[in-house]
Amino acid sequence: MLVFGATGYIGSHLVPRLLREGCTVRASGRNRRTLEARGWHGAELVEADALQPATLGPALQGVDTAYYLVHSMAAGSHFGALDVEAAQNFAAAAAAAGVRRIVYLGGLIPAQPTSEHLVSRRDTGVCLRQGRVPVTEIRAGIIVGPGSAAYEVIRDLVNHLPLMVTPRWVDSKSAPIALTNLIEYLVRIPHIEEAAGLVLDAAGPDYISYREVMLTYGRIVGKKPIIVSVPFLTPTMSSYWLGLVTSVPASIARALIGGLKHDLPADNAPLQRLVPQRMLSFQESVEAALQAERQHQVAARWTEGLLMFRGFSIDNAFYAKRAGGSAETTAAPEAVWRVVSTLGGHNGYFYAGFLWWVRGFLDWLVGGPGLTKGRRHPTELRLGDRIDYWTVLGVEQPHRLTLNFGMRAPGSGVIEFDIEALPGGRTRVAVTAYWHPQGVWGLMYWYVLVPAHLFLFKGMTAAIARRAEALEGAPGALPLT
Repeated sequence: MLVFGATGYIGSHLVPRLLREGCTVRASGRNRRTLEARGWHGAELVEADALQPATLGPALQGVDTAYYLVHSMAAGSHFGALDVEAAQNFAAAAAAAGVRRIVYLGGLIPAQPTSEHLVSRRDTGVCLRQGRVPVTEIRAGIIVGPGSAAYEVIRDLVNHLPLMVTPRWVDSKSAPIALTNLIEYLVRIPHIEEAAGLVLDAAGPDYISYREVMLTYGRIVGKKPIIVSVPFLTPTMSSYWLGLVTSVPASIARALIGGLKHDLPADNAPLQRLVPQRMLSFQESVEAALQAERQHQVAARWTEGLLMFRGFSIDNAFYAKRAGGSAETTAAPEAVWRVVSTLGGHNGYFYAGFLWWVRGFLDWLVGGPGLTKGRRHPTELRLGDRIDYWTVLGVEQPHRLTLNFGMRAPGSGVIEFDIEALPGGRTRVAVTAYWHPQGVWGLMYWYVLVPAHLFLFKGMTAAIARRAEALEGAPGALPLT
């Protein structure tokens, strides 16, 4: 089985489930390093992009069933045209490779969709069905699970806004489905011959408004939001507003908002007849999602989603804001690592030391550890080590170092050093800050500090590159402080 779009939200949950079922799985994504970071032992990993047709043949070779789980919402405006092009390319390549079945996960579609998001989901299915390979299209509405964009928007709003002024779409209705129920459908449907060529709705038992969704979530987590709908907030205005109060990527939030003005009814009976299972109510779905997080069962990117990267607080946003910088050097990755591994303590942070001190001093003023200095060993690192006010969360010598931010702030943060060997004997060192904001104050904190982060990380990576080059010129020497 090919899971095309394996590193996306659904793919990240589907691949491990298929592996547990004993299936032979080929996981495809646009970036092999991202695939490798998932740790899917037993899955074949392949790099492919539906917008680059030449990459599709190797990915589809010998495949019986192909799950098509990609979309271009994050690409911004005109993503619909990209989705159509990608679907056409994939349908043609699947036919050429002799694939038996395509399983496509789309979205619930109203009778007359007007949003680009819903039109794109519909047109993608149409393009796939125009190919020679039989397609089973499963259409789902709100997916209730950690990391689902729609669910995370709801969670951010309820957790951090006691009073919400919303557009009329808050009273539109949909049929949310639990992530576990949807994955069960996806796992079972390729084995049912009768499902070939069908378009099937996947929905939970509750057909409820977004207002009811937020109020129900609030009851579960002990929040009582006041929701006031007004007629003058358009979907476009709403999308910009959401960008200020949630951490869901703005391009995805804008795409989702456009479809919220529609009621999205669903008929789950045909799919339930083919794949019988007990469907969770919306309340049960939320409770299952929260329990999965508490038990660390979330399939998430390295620095996103997992509670350990969110300060073990479900109030901190699932999606991370990020800022970073990078530099290239002629030094080998091992030399760059030797520099990075001396971070903190008497070595400081390689660039603009006064700014680091000012931030630490401000933290110290409010009772935080910002002026703490020191580390266990001047050059060696291991999990759990303290470096000043940082804690080592990940060590992959000589490629990656991940540190947890320890100062007081409205949210939780991680900084990651990534070292990559490039063609021609060069090395790239990148530093990226990931910030999981806690509500509006956490987002404001982030936006205020973004310019400083960009300035610091650009200078920091350049300084690391210079020190690594100097280090190679003097074997055995430590970087100068």
